Amino acid sequence: MNVIAKRTIIHYINVYPLAKTALLSWLKEFNTSSFENFNDLKHVYGNASLITNHRVIFNIKGNSFRLIASINFRTQAAYIIWFGTHKEYDNIDASTIKHITL
Repeated sequence: MNVIAKRTIIHYINVYPLAKTALLSWLKEFNTSSFENFNDLKHVYGNASLITNHRVIFNIKGNSFRLIASINFRTQAAYIIWFGTHKEYDNIDASTIKHITL
């Protein structure tokens, strides 16, 4: 999987330094993986949830943080939409939240 706009990850690491190791581990693992569909992804990321607009929610660092990515399985590309604490996640609409412009 190719994660597009890796600078978004760097931005979130600066905002949430406690998530740095877990987020970089997720990025490394995800970049070296290939998934044909959500079911393949679910075998590796058992807590991942598929929502509308091809968005997948990942738990990062246990359940302390959430990451929303838009995934195109056909092209093997993922685009980071949002990252934040679990508490912040509870205050957003994951299906409609916009990507921040850096």
